[in-house]
Amino acid sequence: YLLAKHCGIDVHSVHAYMLGEHGDGEFAAWSMTNMAGMPIREYCAKCGKCGQCDTELAKIEEEVRNSAYHIIGYKGATWFAVGLALVRIAEAILRNQSGVLTVSAELQGEYGLSDVTVSVPCIVGQRGIEKVLEVNFPPEEQSALERSAKTLQDALRAIGV
Repeated sequence: YLLAKHCGIDVHSVHAYMLGEHGDGEFAAWSMTNMAGMPIREYCAKCGKCGQCDTELAKIEEEVRNSAYHIIGYKGATWFAVGLALVRIAEAILRNQSGVLTVSAELQGEYGLSDVTVSVPCIVGQRGIEKVLEVNFPPEEQSALERSAKTLQDALRAIGV
């Protein structure tokens, strides 16, 4: 939504993914992001709305990461956002859509990670997660995913799980 708003285009023309744990360690997978069928940086170069594409993307990523805190500040909880996400997941399962969604999946070697559950792109159909899509991330995004997974693993160890 924020990318579409910033660029002044319809939200249905934007495909972007936030990955990792749901919280401060989540990150935008800009390498997977496209707008109007173009990679995000190519679109930014043609759009001309922002002279500093990477700076603008960093601001948008931070705003997305902090959006839950703003919603909680206004409404007290993020129930509606969670509800909308659950509706989309249930729809993919019940209608066997084989939709590509970022959902929490237990990784068993994908992305070089094991025994951790983080949000990554998955094909979701009638059996739930049918396939974890292992994207070849650039090094900075792979590192962000690894840091996010470590955050979860450390939290689990801290409570003895």
